Amino acid sequence: MVLSATLLLSGCVSLDSLNPFSSSAPKIKVNELPALDSKTELRSLWQASIGNAGSYSLAPAVVAGSVYAAAADGSLARFDEGRQVWRVATGRTISGGVGTDGKIVVVGTAKGEVLAFDAASGHESWKARVSSEVLAPPSLADGLVIVRSGDSRVAGLEAADGKRRWMYQRNVPALLLRSYASALNTGKLTYVGFPGGKLVALANSNGAAVWEATVATPKGATELERITDVMSAPVMEGNAVCAVAYQGRVACFDASSGNNLWSRDMSSIAGLDMDGKQLYVTDAKGVVHALDKESGASVWMLDKLVTRSPTRPLALGEIVVVADSQGLVHALRSDNGSFVGRAKTDGSAIRTDPVRSATGFVVQTVNGSVYGMAAH
Repeated sequence: MVLSATLLLSGCVSLDSLNPFSSSAPKIKVNELPALDSKTELRSLWQASIGNAGSYSLAPAVVAGSVYAAAADGSLARFDEGRQVWRVATGRTISGGVGTDGKIVVVGTAKGEVLAFDAASGHESWKARVSSEVLAPPSLADGLVIVRSGDSRVAGLEAADGKRRWMYQRNVPALLLRSYASALNTGKLTYVGFPGGKLVALANSNGAAVWEATVATPKGATELERITDVMSAPVMEGNAVCAVAYQGRVACFDASSGNNLWSRDMSSIAGLDMDGKQLYVTDAKGVVHALDKESGASVWMLDKLVTRSPTRPLALGEIVVVADSQGLVHALRSDNGSFVGRAKTDGSAIRTDPVRSATGFVVQTVNGSVYGMAAH
């Protein structure tokens, strides 16, 4: 299975053969989908358009009934139930998805700029600069904007004016994956996954590392075999924070101390989500797994999407939602993983994670269609 990210060597060399969205990537025959076991309607509540994502993975952001979406050409817009409230042309190449706290909206650019806009009006509030290209959506909470740049440095910026409160950096391997993984900002602590299989909890007050844990340890004789990067945002439920690494493991830790609760071998780029009972992971082959939240034991697995580059799962009560490279959105039963619903979008790939909303969830396609959906 090809990777859903490109490799960076010395910061600039890409291996397009490992990127399923590249024109030079080998073509893979897409498997036919089985019939639905039962009927759960995935209904489109509204549709809007923002513009093409280009080679980037531009995730929308949702607060209450408002959806904020961006395009590679610099377009940024707010939609309320599909109705455009405002749209701005930033004049920059937007390379990182959208972050918002409902007060300001923040995006990152290919030149390392961080742009903030008033969420109500769309007027520019401030701009700042970080160390390199921004690929991950900024994460906002309690007056702090967390920005992860492409060189794996993490900046804490004041939400009021963009001034830097702190910068965190660490040594990273020579060979790493190009990552769109955002940080998990909980207000007091921010959890960030790094190349080399590390998960770090940072204090939002000053950026100091409160604890560091090992999700996975690099193995193998070559640099390529030793890539063990945390490629997706960590997730938290209760006092457990969990992460998964490519060519590594999925692991859960005590959110306060970093003590390991459990771990098991698994490789993933797409990422994971969890609810009160289970943790859901899309592995590097495209198999969707459900694991027991307390022990990591397997509950079920679904291998019918392996040729479709499925996204990170999104847990929504009795169903789990994943989208794919053919522009389809799938609903799976959370108790056994069977297909129960399916919906089409515009036919272009959905690279970004489905995002939870007050009425269901939101997906954005590569061609720039934004859909608000719900399951019935």
